Amino acid sequence: MCAASSQGSPEWAEGSAKARARIRAVSSTSNEMAENLAHVLERIERAASRAGRRPGDITLVAVSKTHSAAQIRELYEAGVHQFGENRVQEWESKHASLADLDATWHLIGHLQSNKVARALQLFHTIDSVDSIVLAERLERAKKGFTTDGTEGTEKSGSWGDAARLRVLLEVRLDPTTTKSGVSDAELPLLVEAVLRLPHLELRGLMGVPPYFEDAEKVRPYFRHLRELRDELRVQLGGEILPVLSMGMSHDFEIAIEEGATEIRVGTALFGERKKN
Repeated sequence: MCAASSQGSPEWAEGSAKARARIRAVSSTSNEMAENLAHVLERIERAASRAGRRPGDITLVAVSKTHSAAQIRELYEAGVHQFGENRVQEWESKHASLADLDATWHLIGHLQSNKVARALQLFHTIDSVDSIVLAERLERAKKGFTTDGTEGTEKSGSWGDAARLRVLLEVRLDPTTTKSGVSDAELPLLVEAVLRLPHLELRGLMGVPPYFEDAEKVRPYFRHLRELRDELRVQLGGEILPVLSMGMSHDFEIAIEEGATEIRVGTALFGERKKN
């Protein structure tokens, strides 16, 4: 179900017909989630068609934060093989019961420096790097894992050389918050710094815009992230930063139209979170 960009992750490019055929085969206990997935895939297909793009070029990352291991397994069995978690500690509590799944696990939330080593043992990709300090900590920790010979305890990387950690840089798209994300002005220096780190594989940019009820209002923020990437390509040369991770349940169609290669979808797949 999940699209591959150039990293060799599972392909969704086989088409929505095959995807829906797989969905029909899942057990009745998974019917609601399978129906949600089918609807999301249809939305991806329509948005890609409007933008003149192939649906298979879009990677679907299921945001599984606050959802149980059983729910994650159901969605995996329906065909989704890439999942995003916000917190190291929460994923740590679910990881053991899902270790048999051949899935790719993304850390999409802010990573505290004191949890870097644990994150490397739990995730295949860190999608929220926002400072040189954090990047250098990841570099030292990844180098340590490789030097100590502990690489064999990790899943063979879905993206190329297992000795390198796939990372995305989080760009601050919401001007009203300073919680996380690198500023536009600091982004070029961060890109250059990460490109020099031999144990990190810089794949692209991630951004979270402000929330608008009218999803169309978020378009300028997605376009801005793509334009930042394009400017960096002019400055630094080549086809760097192929991945643009942007768009969530209510606005991912707009993100696809503006060039997203990865979308992070939670509610549209798992349903509304139950309130305590």
